[in-house]
Amino acid sequence: MYKGLLVVGRGIGQVMFQGNALSGLLMLIGIACSSWTLALLALAGNIASTLAAHLLGYSRDDIRDGLYGFNGTLVGIAIGVFMRINIGSISLLLMGSALSSGIARQFNRRNKLPGYTAPFILSVWILLILCRYLFPSLMLPPVATPPGHVPDLLHAFSANIGQVMFQGNMLTGLFLLFAILLNSRLNAAYTIWGALLPLGMILLPATSIADFNMGLLGYNGVLCAIAAGNHLSIRSLIRATLAILLSIGLQIGGMRLGITTLTAPFVLSVWITNLIIKDKE
Repeated sequence: MYKGLLVVGRGIGQVMFQGNALSGLLMLIGIACSSWTLALLALAGNIASTLAAHLLGYSRDDIRDGLYGFNGTLVGIAIGVFMRINIGSISLLLMGSALSSGIARQFNRRNKLPGYTAPFILSVWILLILCRYLFPSLMLPPVATPPGHVPDLLHAFSANIGQVMFQGNMLTGLFLLFAILLNSRLNAAYTIWGALLPLGMILLPATSIADFNMGLLGYNGVLCAIAAGNHLSIRSLIRATLAILLSIGLQIGGMRLGITTLTAPFVLSVWITNLIIKDKE
């Protein structure tokens, strides 16, 4: 039982690259500060994807480290964000979480590109397409972003972190930052950089203040900073900065095209920057 709880905790923590069960617990508390429902769905997705990996005989070490739990965690939250909660959507949650483990396994087997959150993205896109054409009654109506007239830099900074877990709540963002700091000061420093740099978007006249305040322009940058800034070096800082800036552009472009981007800008940006600026051998 205790070992199982550690696996679940690590699976939540791995959403933000923290293989620490206590960090994962703090992240779950942060989500619960915004929504108990989404916290429970995050747990359900985590358990479902981890159990699927176990039943399919995937690497025990990877399962233990939470590497088959974090995509399921995000799938679970996404179900609560986009769908009504009933038997149908819970069934899709279980299916999508298991699917994310299968996709993650394919990335691991090929070992050409790190999967990051791509399994989550692909799984949720498939579920949303299924719902749109086969189960439209499951979908929640689009929620209008609250109008914003004055930029709130502190809220935007925190929301840039919180929106990694679909939470625009300031307290959630602070919980996530503390959870990262608990495990890695380096990752926490890059998290702060990833949340700060997108704040510069407010200087551009075309920037939506509402999207800015809600953290919708910066959450991909936070993940980019942690993933690309894996060392304390100028090279890593430059790579992280490039990935953050690229993710902002991709996010804005995707939003204007009406795409449910999820964390696709993060994944694409880090793939590209890792090809451009490689670690020294």
